[in-house]
Amino acid sequence: MTATIRDAARPFSGGALTALLSPAPRLLGLGEPTHGVEAFPELRNELFRHLVEHEGYRSIALESDCLAALVADAYVGDGTGTLDGATARGFSHGFGASPANRELLRWMRAYNEGRPAHERLRFYGCDAPLEMTGAASPREALTEVRAYLAARLDLPWSGADLDALLGPDERWTDPAALMDPARSVGRTPEAGRLRLIADDLGVLLDAHAPDLTEATSPEAFWRAALHARTANGLLRYHAGLADTAPGRLGALVSLRDLLMADHLDAIVRREARRGPTLVFAHNGHLQRDPSRMEFAGLPLRWWSAGALVSARLGDRYAFAASAFGSRGADVPGPDTLEGLLSALPYDRGVIDPGRLAAALDRTPPARVPADHTYAALDPAATGRADALVFVREV
Repeated sequence: MTATIRDAARPFSGGALTALLSPAPRLLGLGEPTHGVEAFPELRNELFRHLVEHEGYRSIALESDCLAALVADAYVGDGTGTLDGATARGFSHGFGASPANRELLRWMRAYNEGRPAHERLRFYGCDAPLEMTGAASPREALTEVRAYLAARLDLPWSGADLDALLGPDERWTDPAALMDPARSVGRTPEAGRLRLIADDLGVLLDAHAPDLTEATSPEAFWRAALHARTANGLLRYHAGLADTAPGRLGALVSLRDLLMADHLDAIVRREARRGPTLVFAHNGHLQRDPSRMEFAGLPLRWWSAGALVSARLGDRYAFAASAFGSRGADVPGPDTLEGLLSALPYDRGVIDPGRLAAALDRTPPARVPADHTYAALDPAATGRADALVFVREV
């Protein structure tokens, strides 16, 4: 370990990380290299507290179901429900079982206690209602936005019309559709009709935004717009599930990240007058470079939500990637980037990617982790991150 590499690093703190961000972003992405390792959401909580207390942040978004997150946000915002209920129903992907996520909601609720509404922290989900094996029915999203508009506009579609087109939810949520397009209903005539209706509902919402916002509230309009985006995104995803083209799996992951980017874009616009937002998700969802993975024996490549948001926000988006060294017997090779960073004198460090690249006399080989759930750092892409966060051992 040369002194120049040591000079690129500092012990982890919120201030050490934000010192690398210039100009100050409107959206800061903190990536995690794998799910289910508490060290990273714990580190996220520490960073978020710093951002709230010293940098003016007032919101956080997680890689979790955007509709379920409304339950968690209601709890942290005004104490609706209980902490147990918010963790059980406010997350997807099993993330409610994370002690760090529970602590995040508890701390946000305590911070908001007694504060006026405009100063309270908000909790968002930026993912679609998706799991690894399938997608939700669009019923909830479609029904919500239709009901909101029907209370104030004459619509040609009733709730019964939507129910007839949707049919049983089990038709939409069949996990076998992920690998077998014939099991999907996403390209049936009924689904095609629903896509047109969802598009029309979104257009009506946009066209009547001024009077709808005044007649209801900015909060109610926000919820309706969230459901409209989600309905359209889910119907696109279900259509992708029914596609028989060879590239259907790549198209599905691309559609998911596109919807994540749209949600993040809307969050940034909503929070513009209150402060920046921290988003926490997998590195592969937040990086600026093309994302890659192998699934069902096929190599997939797509533009992540971070890359899409970066194209829209420019330097108002910042990305901090994270990585770890050892996990049990899984120890990085000493010549890999994770191996080099493991020699730093910090258990947790923040590294300046530019100074790190200048200190290396060659591009290190990529790590091949023993654990397939860990997405190793791409040494050739680290310069596209604004900061690196490294945990020596998890």
